[in-house]
Amino acid sequence: MTVSIDSSVTLWSPEPRDGKPLLVLLHGYGADERDLFGLIPYLPEGIAVAAVGAPLTPPWPMPGRSWYAIDSLDTRDAAGITTAAEALLTWLDEASAGARSIALLGFSQGAAVSLQALRLDPSRIDAVVALSGYVATGDLPNDEVLHEQRPPVFWGRGTHDDVIPAGLVDHTAQWLPAHTELSGRVYQGLTHSISEQELSDVHVFLSQWKDAALKKAP
Repeated sequence: MTVSIDSSVTLWSPEPRDGKPLLVLLHGYGADERDLFGLIPYLPEGIAVAAVGAPLTPPWPMPGRSWYAIDSLDTRDAAGITTAAEALLTWLDEASAGARSIALLGFSQGAAVSLQALRLDPSRIDAVVALSGYVATGDLPNDEVLHEQRPPVFWGRGTHDDVIPAGLVDHTAQWLPAHTELSGRVYQGLTHSISEQELSDVHVFLSQWKDAALKKAP
């Protein structure tokens, strides 16, 4: 099965984007491209921002869109996550033209897809913000590359998040430190959502990414 991202529904920050670092926002299950677009005021200035819509429609009556099917309450299909990540990378082929650097910010499903895209093509993704998400199980060919390069990843989650299975949280807590330069926080009392404190921490992380990107030759 192959899927594709509809570029016509992508929302872009209004500022000119040529030559700027590009941050791509990936929403969660049942939301759409408008969901995370409201985070722009909390993000660093001087970057281009694109909010993409996931390629699938979840089962009725769930609204919005999804990146991959959820096969059960306790597991997630890694193949579906990989398919979605491949679609994102294909979308980036055109959308990222002229971008000085690329970072991904995903929530829940969007976080899983963001991390999978990093694993599939670590040479293209310079940083990932994974909020209330996880790393898919299984091995990928470039995992050893990530182990050597250790790109920066921010992982934020709440102590009261009962959506992501505990086994996947444990897997992610072991996998990310072994393959990335990991930063982030576990937020006391936070459910499957995003808090003001988390957004403040994300701002610091993305500011560091932006500063590093601007030091690169155009």
